[in-house]
Amino acid sequence: MDRKLLYKIVAIVTMSILLLIPLALIEGQIRERSQRQHEVQQNIAESSAGAQTLIGPIVVLRYRERLRETRVAPETGKVTESTRVVEHRRLVAPESLSIDGGVKVETRQRGIYQARLFHLDSQVASRFRFNAPAPSGDAELLDLQATLVVGLSDPRGVASDPEVTINGQRHRFASGKVDPEIMPLQPLTVTLGRIEAGKPYDFSLAFPLHLTGTTRLAIAPVGESNRIALKSAWPHPNFGGRFLPRERSVGAEGFNARWEVSHLARNFDNALNPNSGEALAIDFINPVNVYLQSERAVKYGVLFIVLTFAGFFLTEILRRAPIHPLQYLLVGLALAIFFLLLIAFSEHMPFATAYGLSAAACIVLIGWYLAGALGGWRQGAAFGAGLSGLYGVLFGVLRSEDNALLMGSLLLFAALGATMLATRRLDWYGLGRKAEDA
Repeated sequence: MDRKLLYKIVAIVTMSILLLIPLALIEGQIRERSQRQHEVQQNIAESSAGAQTLIGPIVVLRYRERLRETRVAPETGKVTESTRVVEHRRLVAPESLSIDGGVKVETRQRGIYQARLFHLDSQVASRFRFNAPAPSGDAELLDLQATLVVGLSDPRGVASDPEVTINGQRHRFASGKVDPEIMPLQPLTVTLGRIEAGKPYDFSLAFPLHLTGTTRLAIAPVGESNRIALKSAWPHPNFGGRFLPRERSVGAEGFNARWEVSHLARNFDNALNPNSGEALAIDFINPVNVYLQSERAVKYGVLFIVLTFAGFFLTEILRRAPIHPLQYLLVGLALAIFFLLLIAFSEHMPFATAYGLSAAACIVLIGWYLAGALGGWRQGAAFGAGLSGLYGVLFGVLRSEDNALLMGSLLLFAALGATMLATRRLDWYGLGRKAEDA
């Protein structure tokens, strides 16, 4: 191999590396637009309501216990009596918790950016059965109070003042103060009043809950027995959290899901902590994240450039058609521009349409340019067909993330096999000499 051919290879490798700069700039632009989308979603959440987590209802029992203590002085044997008061609290989980409702999803826009709000219209019902604390020994219980507590991530999302029916009596929620160790979220409370020590209690409650939030709805299964049933016309739910639906159906007309969680499957203390993940959740996601898919596409930009340059190099060797390094550079820049067109178009139209339009524009441009550079429309059309295959494979990779490694590996194997097949009889040592003789 002569020096001229070696210099050409070095020039091609150098240009491939230099083209990483525009690819990196385009990837940075995609991340910037994605960050802007996130900021818009946060802004809409701040002006309406954020992601919602529902914990409760639970009953909090608070009481004080007066203890009598007797002490004997070891030196004198003198007996003294004293009293001290100890504060206690006890959390009571509902024996059963039932939530039935429907969810409507609304898309709000700020310019070209979008955010999704959900509106939950549900009915919450639960039953409590417990024995009030009883004094131990000669202790005396004081001020035994019971409070019903429901925790929400963002109470601004409560669309109305729900009326709570407890054993036929009507009550209203209040924004009470609860120890954050008991309820880390914003509490809605109903004061149940004084209760008698040692007495059994059995009551049922129900209330409507109209709740607005952004993107995510999570419900903690605090009951001994939990049954949650939700339905919506949104066709792209993402079921998450620690508990998946026992039954679900998802289609073009929406979804219908039902959860059943017993106390054996959940930890009550963790269910009261919104950061523990002890909840069932639904994310009302957009099935096509154009920024994520565009960023994934850019990662294949180097592969596009390498395969295209390899095709150019083989054309030079096999057809004795010299291609100037500047022509390599211009075609490489056209390949990089594809990704910029993709993100620009996808913000205004469906991703598949944006991809097809960007790919068609670049294929026509490169094919038309190479038809003149290589001296014939046949050569330009051949390269255009090859690029069409590359764009088709890339689109398949983006659509099927689970098969991305398999499809990418097969593409590289096919490219290497085609190169080896085309050059299997090539005399690389005599290539420079033949070029000089020609």
